[in-house]
Amino acid sequence: MEDTNWEQKLHALTHVMTSPTTSPPLHSQVFISTQIPCYLDWDYPPLLCRRPSAGLRWGVSQFVKRFSRFGLPETSWRSKCPYQVPPPAVMAKGVEEGRWSEEERRRYVRERMRRKRLGSDVHPLVPIVIPNMMLLALLVWDPVPIDDTP
Repeated sequence: MEDTNWEQKLHALTHVMTSPTTSPPLHSQVFISTQIPCYLDWDYPPLLCRRPSAGLRWGVSQFVKRFSRFGLPETSWRSKCPYQVPPPAVMAKGVEEGRWSEEERRRYVRERMRRKRLGSDVHPLVPIVIPNMMLLALLVWDPVPIDDTP
C-alpha cells in the first residue's frame, strides 16, 4: 500500500464506493489489484504483489475472517436499514424485509420505539460514587509514606 500514489488510491476508492459488493466480480478484482497490488485486508486477491508470501497470507486472512463469522454472510449497518433504496444485498440477521404500505410503516416505527434503548443499565450515581470513593481511599490510606529519617 505504501508504494502506491494518491491517484491510484483515489481510483480504487472510487471504484469500491461506486460498486459495493461482498463478492466482487473478476474484472473488479483485477482492477483493484492493478491499482493497489499488495493490500491484504480487502476481499480482492493480491494478484500483482511482488512479495511471494502475499497470496498465502491473503488466503489465510480470508479463511480466518469467514471462520470467525461461522460462514455467515458479512453484514454491516447498511444491512440493518430495511427501507434503504435499493434494498441491501444481504439483510442483517433479525431484520425483516421493508414493508412499504403506510400502515406497515407505522407499525414498524412503533415496534422500533418500544425497543429498549441502547446502553447499559447502570445507575447514574455509580460512575460518580466509585471514583470519589477511590480518591477518598487514597486520602485515608497513604500508599507512599514519607520518611524524614536519613
